[in-house]
Amino acid sequence: MKNKVLLLFLTIVFQSSAQTITEEIASKKLNQNREISILTPASYEKNKNKKYPLLVLLDGEYLLDPFSGILSYTEYWNDLPEVIIVAINQNGDQERDNDTQTDENGVPVNGGDKFYEFIASELIPSIEKKYRISPFRIIAGHGLTAGFINFFLYKDKPAFNAYICMSPEMPEGMGDVVSDKLAQVKTPVYYYLATAEGDVPRLQKPIKAMNEQLAAIKNPAFRYEFDDFKKCSHYSLVVHAIPEALYHIFSSYQPISSTEYQQKITTLPSGYVEYLTQKYDGIEKDLGVTIPIRLNDFKAIEAAILQNNKYEELRDLARVASKSYPKTTLSDYYTALYYEKTGDTKKAVKAYQNSFNLSAIGEYTKEFMLERAERLKSE
Repeated sequence: MKNKVLLLFLTIVFQSSAQTITEEIASKKLNQNREISILTPASYEKNKNKKYPLLVLLDGEYLLDPFSGILSYTEYWNDLPEVIIVAINQNGDQERDNDTQTDENGVPVNGGDKFYEFIASELIPSIEKKYRISPFRIIAGHGLTAGFINFFLYKDKPAFNAYICMSPEMPEGMGDVVSDKLAQVKTPVYYYLATAEGDVPRLQKPIKAMNEQLAAIKNPAFRYEFDDFKKCSHYSLVVHAIPEALYHIFSSYQPISSTEYQQKITTLPSGYVEYLTQKYDGIEKDLGVTIPIRLNDFKAIEAAILQNNKYEELRDLARVASKSYPKTTLSDYYTALYYEKTGDTKKAVKAYQNSFNLSAIGEYTKEFMLERAERLKSE
């Protein structure tokens, strides 16, 4: 109950800053118009050059609000990136059942085959033509639609990079096909699977069997997470699964945490600046998201350099800072700190004083820089 109240609160508070458009797409594949809801992030109109990952939601009529609430909240704290959400409504004229039709071999037929083609050859191209979409695509579903999204993995070149399967209802043999395909992927594919203690009994066994198959895959390009929630039902597991899935998919996007700092950075013998640049290069390569290096991540790398007495890397950090935040005091701060730590007080003072015509960033104000210079001169 607490999670439902939280999601309702997040939706009301944060969705007000985003823009939701409901429209109909004329589908030749379905021979009908289909209603979709498109939610663009708060920054969409302000930043005309920014591209966003695409999140396609099946069962959009009830999954849109919880997904958008969580994403808006986490983006506020810069934990997860902004995305463009396209929610396909499936609650009219038995649309959900028709959209997920399969034959006795578990292959989409009739309405299922048409719905697959609608998403792959009509919906995605239409959205990419009208909106600024990055190459990274996610699809999510619940129950019948969670099982259906696995069909996109049957292709040699899947249409999506990440899959959120919440209590999927799957035809027999789907686990074998999906595990075989995921064992062979060459580029990163993120997969999240969830069930619950109170899930529908007939769904639990195939879901857990599929988890055993997926967990055994050794392919480094396959990024997998599974949850079996306690004290949850088929429906309530959704509010737990959404943040878990999104944090799994966007794990590399998150700022440097204390755990990452202690376990992955300070344990390095050197190469702290290289770790930082590779982290952000990976965000762009894997997720299609380009962001400036966070100031707090600069500070984390600075702390690691100082802790391990690798002062030479402060010069490398200064060069990265110059690219990330030109015309600010950050690059000169790291240059000055390098000279200070290597005993060249005269050059350190000069570097700190260079800040006079530069813009402040964070606590690195002109006053801060000049105070550092004065302190060194008086020592």
